[in-house]
Amino acid sequence: MAKKVKSNKKDPERKVFVIDTSVILYDSNAIKNFQEHDVAIPIQVLEELDEFKKGNETVNFEARAFIRFVDSISKEKLISDWIPLNGPDSGQFKVVLHSQTTGTDAEGVFGDSKYDNKILNCAIQLQEENKDKNVILVSKDICLRLKAKALNIHAEDYETGKVKDVQALHQGQVLMTGVDEKLIDNLYQTGIDDPSLLKLETLTANQYFILKHRRKSVLARYNKEDALLERVPDIEAFGIKALNAEQNFALQALMDPSIKLVTIQGMAGTGKTLLAIAAAIEQRTAYRQIFVSRPVIPLSNKDLGYLPGDIKSKLDPYMQSLWDNLGFIKSQFQVTDKNHKRIEAMVESEKIAISPLAYIRGRSLVKIFFIIDEAQNLTPHEVKTIISRAGDDTKIVLTGDIHQIDTPYLDSQSNGLTYLIDRVKDHPIAAHITLQKGERSELANIANEYL
Repeated sequence: MAKKVKSNKKDPERKVFVIDTSVILYDSNAIKNFQEHDVAIPIQVLEELDEFKKGNETVNFEARAFIRFVDSISKEKLISDWIPLNGPDSGQFKVVLHSQTTGTDAEGVFGDSKYDNKILNCAIQLQEENKDKNVILVSKDICLRLKAKALNIHAEDYETGKVKDVQALHQGQVLMTGVDEKLIDNLYQTGIDDPSLLKLETLTANQYFILKHRRKSVLARYNKEDALLERVPDIEAFGIKALNAEQNFALQALMDPSIKLVTIQGMAGTGKTLLAIAAAIEQRTAYRQIFVSRPVIPLSNKDLGYLPGDIKSKLDPYMQSLWDNLGFIKSQFQVTDKNHKRIEAMVESEKIAISPLAYIRGRSLVKIFFIIDEAQNLTPHEVKTIISRAGDDTKIVLTGDIHQIDTPYLDSQSNGLTYLIDRVKDHPIAAHITLQKGERSELANIANEYL
């Protein structure tokens, strides 16, 4: 009987994923998301994580969480050997200590000054050692993926939490023309009607509608809990009036106590943050405190240290736009007006607290109106962490522009705001509104439209 010759063909079902530092800083649990496939990291990744382990930013927490995880699975085993992640039939994990290749040398091609090139060599070495498997480099760093492809290394983005089709992302509102005139009249007369009259195959919880019949129009919302179409009246919050239908929808969601999670997406000048802060102040008696926050995105994780002054003076520039919105609300009233003085008193007593997101971490979120600005700069994991800490009677509002990302490893598909909009779009206690019409000024509208 002839001896069976082992095939050199790769098994497409068997894979080895090499993940880099950017993936772990994006999601420290990433290693658990590759199912039955093997996962390896170069030792240089641990060295980079060591540089991120100190601090209060989310990347610091992610770095520490992953380091603890590696420590927990290597109590009695060498991390340089394959370690089963979830039993003998699961995928395995190991740390590659030395990257020695017999073929292409990434450090020889690109130089040896960067960890990235050592990570590329790690992938090449694993290709040479696992000829029966597909070896794939996974990175959030576009440049690293391009360099990998230049060396014939299969490279991919980390897809977990990524929304494939941003163009089809839930908008939150629909314009319908030619609707039955009686429906519009009845909504004005009674405030409610049967949603089946819209003749739509599917309706999303808290979906908003601009219903038109010739010159008649009405704003409405689908209440999934009560299976009703409800009229949305003109709404004002602490001196701030809606300037268009979209803003009116946003104020309705922000002012409705049954809606606990609101996402507002839109470009600069559409009024996202202003509406959220005004609605929070209008409902001040219903909440113990109002938190207004945003992630701090410096040019590098050491930039704040180079700024002069104490920590408050270093962080104030990042929070200034939030103070500007609060100042605009105050300007709606005379200095002698009780509402003007009320806002000042709320700031002094910290009934309104404006601070970086990292400084909110660990605080109790019970009976809080929590506004997170620039939420597009958060990862899906960060968004989940924040929302999972919400206590009783808390409302969370996330605002941002998914097309204006300030962090290097996020994009319009993978950021936390896009992810959240997509995942909770039909939940009865969640509402989303996309603001498209700029209301800051005619000049600002020109910039957004033409530049």
